[in-house]
Order: sequence, then structure tokens, then C-alpha cells
Amino acid sequence: MKTTALLTTSIPGYPKRSGKVRDIYEVGDRLVMVATDRISAYDVVMPNGIPDKGRVLTQISLFWFDKLGQLTPHHVISSALRDLPEELRSEELDGRFMLCKKCDVVPIECVVRGYLAGSGWREYQKSQSVCGIVLPSGLKQCSKLPAPIFTPATKAASGHDENISQERVAELVGEETAAELKARSISVYTAAAEYAAERGVVIADTKFEWGRTDDGELILIDEALTPDSSRFWPADSYKPGKDQASFDKQFVRNYLDKIKFSRRPPAPVLPTNIVHKTRDKYIEAYTLLTGQSFAWA
Repeated sequence: MKTTALLTTSIPGYPKRSGKVRDIYEVGDRLVMVATDRISAYDVVMPNGIPDKGRVLTQISLFWFDKLGQLTPHHVISSALRDLPEELRSEELDGRFMLCKKCDVVPIECVVRGYLAGSGWREYQKSQSVCGIVLPSGLKQCSKLPAPIFTPATKAASGHDENISQERVAELVGEETAAELKARSISVYTAAAEYAAERGVVIADTKFEWGRTDDGELILIDEALTPDSSRFWPADSYKPGKDQASFDKQFVRNYLDKIKFSRRPPAPVLPTNIVHKTRDKYIEAYTLLTGQSFAWA
């Protein structure tokens, strides 16, 4: 079992910005997106990471970008070390980076839900609707929805994103772009969910990000349909009316709940068994979806 997690990267001479998981470098007119092994829960980054998590996220994203490439253009140019400037080529980055097109990010989190879970379930219990979309009565926790719904949110610089209506999206980005975001997001989710179902995985919901190139083309960016941006459930144990087993950071959340974590920094160090179980779940998701063994296992 691999025990070393990559928590940060440093490439001198290239402008860098970092999110909860990714370090992003500007390399001329392109970006190098590096997925570290950092893991966050309740919007707090843990002090220790999950070994190879960044590679799993990158490889799953690359799988989807390739598979869905005929459905939507995207930002990936290459994931081969040979296509990086020589001083960036390293074993450390192997398998965990994407060389990408630069674009203007559309400031909307494009969430698509096929099942009633998480904040959607909580909202439904109060109003029988999600983001202003009225749903049938009598649905249970984790019920499959009659059709996937688009429940956008604003991109928060820190803290939680805020759910907004389609009308509000139109106010922020214009009616034409709002309609395109909705249609494209639902289309990509539907195709991915149908494929994943054949592989024994339920994609309950997911979050997409989109950007515009210099020539105005809307393209899929960031990560795509990973355990960090989606709820993945094993199909063989799916049953509505309760929480589902999942292929993500649920072991981490459960541990933090057990020790009554305040959900504010500083976060506690994760025990070794929680780290190993979480790593195993991420790799299992990759194997199920792609049908391939994980090259860095």
C-alpha cells in the first residue's frame, strides 16, 4: 500500500494558483492542471492526503473527456509528459496533470441531479422542490427523479456555493448562455449516467464547469465526473429511502462526524485506516468505470 501523499507542488518560474485539490500553472497560452492528493471535507482541507487520489481524479477525468469528446468540446490538450516543457517533466507529475487550453470561466456551478440526495433531498422535504423546480410528491431519500434536473449554483471563492434559479443564471450570464449551459450539462450527465449504469455505478448527481475560448466556443473544463465532483453509488446495493454506500470521501466524512469535528479549521489528521479505505474506494470507482486496472496501484 502506497503511504506517501503529494500535498503540494512547486514549479519555479511559472505563475501558480491553488484550489482545494489542484495546483494550476500558467505555461504560456496554456494551463497545466495538477491534481494533488489533498482532500477536503465540509470545505476544510485535511492536513494529510489520500495517496494517489490526484492520479485517480485525473485519470477518471481523462477517461470521460475522451469518451464524451464527440458530445462536447473540452479543454484537454494532452496528458503526456513529453508535451510539457522539459523542466516540468517529472515522475511526480506523471498521471496527475492535464495540459489544457486557457479560457474565460463561466461563473456558474452547473449541477445536474438524477437522484434526490444531499441538499436536494433536504430542500425537497421542506418545499417539494429543488432550486425552484417542483417535483412529484412521495419521493424518498435517494429516489431516482423522473428526469435529470439542472440545479445551478454560484461559484463561491470560499465556503459553500449557493443554489440559484435558472432565471438568476440568465441574469448573470445572459439567456442564451444560460440555456446552453443547462442543455449541455444535462446532455453530458445523461450520456455518462447511462454508460456508468452499464458498469454497475449510479451517478446520482454531478457538477460541471464550463468556459469560453477566445473564439467564443463553450467547452467543458476543470474535472469531469469524478468522485470529488459527483455522487457515485454501487448499483448492486442501491435502494431508495436511505443513505447509499458511495465511492468517494464518505469514510472521511463519517470519521469527522464520529469525532464531532466542528467543520472549521484546523482539521484533524486522518487515521491510517480511513486513508487506506478512502484510497481503495477511489481506485475501485476508476476500475469499475474504465474497466482498467489502476496503473499506480
